[in-house]
Amino acid sequence: MDLHHLRLLRELGDRGSVAAVARALHITPSAVSQQLKALQRSTRVPLTELRGRKLVLTDAGRALAGAAAEVWTALDKANRIVDAYLDDPAAPVTVAAFHSAGVTYFPQLLTAGGPPVRCADADVAHADFPALVADYDLVLAHRLAHSPPWPTDRVTVVPLVHEPLYVAIPAGHRLATKSPLTSADVSTEPWISVHDGFPLEGTLTAIAAAAGRPLTIAHRINEFTVAAAVVASGAALALLPGYTTVPNPGVVLRPLADLPAGRHIDVLTRPETLHRAAVRTVLATLRRIAG
Repeated sequence: MDLHHLRLLRELGDRGSVAAVARALHITPSAVSQQLKALQRSTRVPLTELRGRKLVLTDAGRALAGAAAEVWTALDKANRIVDAYLDDPAAPVTVAAFHSAGVTYFPQLLTAGGPPVRCADADVAHADFPALVADYDLVLAHRLAHSPPWPTDRVTVVPLVHEPLYVAIPAGHRLATKSPLTSADVSTEPWISVHDGFPLEGTLTAIAAAAGRPLTIAHRINEFTVAAAVVASGAALALLPGYTTVPNPGVVLRPLADLPAGRHIDVLTRPETLHRAAVRTVLATLRRIAG
């Protein structure tokens, strides 16, 4: 049964005539009659009958009209519950982030006041970030400039910041003070890379292309604090982000003069999630932190 048809049946019972229903709903009497006939086709007993020249409800019609009132009451209650949920400024908000973003953003989110925030780390391949919006309200994701764009037909994308990527060099290394530093300079050193499919891997490929030689990948480590510790030991070089890397006195971060590199940090969410006041507040806090 169509909810609109049920409403017409209820209105007929309350207002007493097709003409009165038409006036109240700003439609033609003919449209009212046609829609009541469509409702009649879905039931096994007559819902209306002519009494003189007036169309009125049968006993079955009055029973269904009463049920329709209960349906509309339930829908109104559901709408009010949804509105209260959307407008609640203190509703919990779930936020997922890759590791280095979590180090930077989570502590400030949790101490900023406002809605309670539930944090989760999610270190996934580039292609897997959009799927996380099914489980979290806001997802901090990163991608390189040449990476495929996020699927905006499935997620809403809010850019946060463009973060430079630097070569991480042991503090006592001969390259730590070289200026300018080029791709050729770093191409002969052993390197730490991320695992296949993760952001930053493409930048290492670009360094190799600029230097005209393949890089020697000695280690594969996704977590930047672990990578920094390995760099500090003198074992290899790595790419580390300029804003979200935890400072390490044994590591020097240097830009490449011939290959400026960076990544985009974005917030991904389902479009309807932004209807919630609490989510918009947390998103505003994320943008303030990024600024």
